[in-house]
Amino acid sequence: MRKNSRGFSLIELLIVVAIILIIAAIAIPNLLRSRIAANQASAVGSLRTINTAEITYASTYNSGYSPDLVSLGPPSGSATPTVSAAGLIDSVLAAGTKSGYNFPYAATAVGGRYDTYTLNANPTTAGTTGTNYYFTDQSGVIRQNSTATASATDSPIGG
Repeated sequence: MRKNSRGFSLIELLIVVAIILIIAAIAIPNLLRSRIAANQASAVGSLRTINTAEITYASTYNSGYSPDLVSLGPPSGSATPTVSAAGLIDSVLAAGTKSGYNFPYAATAVGGRYDTYTLNANPTTAGTTGTNYYFTDQSGVIRQNSTATASATDSPIGG
């Protein structure tokens, strides 16, 4: 055996690995909570975007609100926006899924005019992509429920 051997002993390497595992055990849950918070903030922002797009759609086309999210989406290619592709939201949101949330949309027609709509934002995988459910309608008020699909009777979100 040499007296001046260089390198790390097995115990030193095990201590370093143990320290890394402890740091990872602390950091990973915080990272997952941050991702959920970001998805929820994105869902609320998307609901606000759709509410604004609905007001623009109704005032531009004078036919009430849109019959579906696709009608708010972009026209194909470089075509001019129309009543069936208004170009008010991006194609991802018009498809009804964004940032770990699904956006079920329903509009009600009376005499061929859509005067009301309801829109939910539900986590794709509850507890993993988001923990809160959201609801909005033509009033523009966004409501939240932490346990089940949100509705018009739930509490409005703050701010």
